[in-house]
Amino acid sequence: MAEAVLVDFFGLKFNSQKNSHQALLKTLNAVRYHHAAKAKFLCIICCSNISCERDGAHNHCELEASNGLSTLLRGFETVSNPSMDASLYTIKQKIDEKNLTSIKVIVPMHRKTLLKAFIDQLFTDVYSFEFEDLRVTSRGDPLKQSTEINMITAQEVEAIQNEIQTYLRSLPALRGELTIITSPLISDIFLHGFTTRTGGISYIPTLSSFNLFSSSKRRDPKVVVQENLRRLGNAVGFNVEKFYRIKTDHANDVWIMGRKEPESYDGITTNQRGVTIAALGADCIPIVFADPVRKSCGVAHAGWRGTLLGVAMATVNAMITEYGCNLEDIIVVLGPSVGPCCFTLPRESAKEFHSLDPECVRLFDSPNPYIDIRKATRILLERGGILPQNIQDLNQDLDLCTSCHPDKFFSHVRDGLNFGTQIGFISIRE
Repeated sequence: MAEAVLVDFFGLKFNSQKNSHQALLKTLNAVRYHHAAKAKFLCIICCSNISCERDGAHNHCELEASNGLSTLLRGFETVSNPSMDASLYTIKQKIDEKNLTSIKVIVPMHRKTLLKAFIDQLFTDVYSFEFEDLRVTSRGDPLKQSTEINMITAQEVEAIQNEIQTYLRSLPALRGELTIITSPLISDIFLHGFTTRTGGISYIPTLSSFNLFSSSKRRDPKVVVQENLRRLGNAVGFNVEKFYRIKTDHANDVWIMGRKEPESYDGITTNQRGVTIAALGADCIPIVFADPVRKSCGVAHAGWRGTLLGVAMATVNAMITEYGCNLEDIIVVLGPSVGPCCFTLPRESAKEFHSLDPECVRLFDSPNPYIDIRKATRILLERGGILPQNIQDLNQDLDLCTSCHPDKFFSHVRDGLNFGTQIGFISIRE
C-alpha cells in the first residue's frame, strides 16, 4: 500500500460547470476511499487554483471550487506551481519531511511518460513508484484530456534536465554561506580546499545543506548534488566539467589520471592543469597532496581500513613513480574527520592500530577501544619519508571532529546511513 498518493491534474482543464465539479468530486472521492486509510500523504498536483491545462508553453487554469469540492479538498494537500519541476520538488520535500518512500502517482495516460522523466531526475532509488491511469469522466464522457501517449525524445529529456537545473539554481543557500577550509602549506599554484556542510541546497536534515555525493541509498538526487558542486566551482574557480571524485572501496588502489581508470579506487593523482580531483569524507579522512616543484597533486580517502592498508603512502608513491616527485617536496593536508573522542572499533580491529603505535588507541582493554585514525595516518606518512613539517593535521578547523560538530560537518558515525558528504579537493591552476 502506497504511503503517498499524488493525483496529477496538471494536464487537465476543468470549467465551472456542474458536471465538471461532479466529475472531479467523483475522482477525488475514489482516491480518498481507496487510499485515505493507509496513505500518510494525499496530494493534488496542479498549476494554479485546482487544476490546469498545459497548452504548449502556456498554462491555462480554470475552476472555482464548489462547497462540496472545498470540503473534499481538505483531505488533500494541493501543490500549485507554474512549472512541473517546482511542483515535484515541493512535493518531494513534503514526502521527505514525513520520511515516506512508497508513492503512487495517479496520472492521465498521455502525461505518464513526461511525469516519469521528471521523477527520474528528482528522486533516487530510495523511493518506489507505481503509476495508475487517471480517468476523469462526466456523465460517461471523459473531460478534456488527450488520449495520445507522448514519447519523450533525448532532446526533450535534456530540456527537462535544463528546466530542473534552472529551478535549482534559483533556490537560496541553506544553513549559511558556503565555507571552505584551506591550508597555508599548499602553494598558490594550486586551487584546494575542504568543504563544510553550509551553503548548499540539500534540505534533508542529515544532508543539509552542502552534500556532495548522491547514491541509490540516499534521498539527495544527482541534480541537487550537481547544483551544490556548481556553486562550489563558481566560488573556488574550477571547471565542474573537469571534476573527478574517488570511487570508494575502503582500500588502497590509486588511479593515476591518464591511465586506465580502475573500477574502484581510494586515491587519485594528476599533473594535468585545470583538472580538479576530490576525496570524499564523512568521518573518513579526505587527504590532499601537493608537490609545487613537480607541479602534481593527489587526493586520498582514508577510513580505518584504508589507513591500515596504507592508502596515504600509496598515493605518495604513485606521485613519486609517475611524476618524479621527491618525498621532501610533497605537502600533505588531512581534512576534517572523526576524532578519537567518537570513533571506536571492536578490539580485534583495534589491535592493528595498537601494533602500529599504542598512542593510536585509547581504552585498549575495553570491548570497543577508541581509535585515532589521524595519528595513525601521520605516523605512516612520517615512516614513509614525508617530512613532519610538511604534514598539516591541525589548525584552520582541520582537526575538528566531524561527529562532534554537527553545525559544520557531516558524519556517518553521528547521523547513520543517510549521511551527507564533504570533500577535500585540489587542482593545478590553468
